[in-house]
Amino acid sequence: MKNLWISIKITLAMCVLLTVGYVLILRFTAWVASPNDGEAELVELNGEVVGAANVGQAFTEDRYFWGRPSAVDYNGGGSGGSNKATTNPEYLAEVEERIEAFLEAHPYLTREEVPSEMVTASGSGLDPDISPRGAEVQIRRVAEARGVSEEAVRRVVDSVTEGPWLGLFGTPKVNVLKLNVALDSNF
Repeated sequence: MKNLWISIKITLAMCVLLTVGYVLILRFTAWVASPNDGEAELVELNGEVVGAANVGQAFTEDRYFWGRPSAVDYNGGGSGGSNKATTNPEYLAEVEERIEAFLEAHPYLTREEVPSEMVTASGSGLDPDISPRGAEVQIRRVAEARGVSEEAVRRVVDSVTEGPWLGLFGTPKVNVLKLNVALDSNF
């Protein structure tokens, strides 16, 4: 019985130590490695927080750039993909609907010019970024809706386009929330 009690105390002590220790190690790593001390980067407009830069949001008005579709309706508490195969008829119908809606809003594009990211949801359903090409095809629509030149909107897109991390890792990307906030700040 003495050995059992010792084993239980050691097990409980190790559970607490390793659980707390693991969390502290992760927190310290995030604090050292991330630019925001491990916290989400909050985006503000006119002194008011409008969202977190690392979570995609739904933008549907013509005056805003649109992000990737979300399989979870941009619910940060329940991220995830649709779990439907690319050959699933239901999935193909959803993508077809998205293509038609995108072409309706962008009549100057052909079907082949629609970037796939604009009609397919990401694995998390919360992707906050689009490619520069995904932004490029929307410039005309946004410029017309805001009553400004395409060149003015293109300058804003270029100002928020991020290159690969350290110039080596990843691909260029445009954070949709930051882009739309920059547009609202400029026009």
